[in-house]
Amino acid sequence: MLAATVPPPYPGTMDQPQANPGLSRIDAALARIEAAARARLAATDSLEHRHAALRTSMAEAIAALDQVIASDEGTAEGDA
Repeated sequence: MLAATVPPPYPGTMDQPQANPGLSRIDAALARIEAAARARLAATDSLEHRHAALRTSMAEAIAALDQVIASDEGTAEGDA
């Protein structure tokens, strides 16, 4: 009886992805794309937080200006 033999994997198959330089380049490109996507996500999150902080700061400044204007109008009416 003959023993069942498994043929050796061919270079560049899923068993040996590093055997094919083209696959290695694709893997490296995918790693760069994934890293860039993570960096962009982090930058977007940072920008959203900075925007929210700026929006809060501007709302506080406008409220303070409104109070100054209102108190100035009250003083001007009292002088008349």
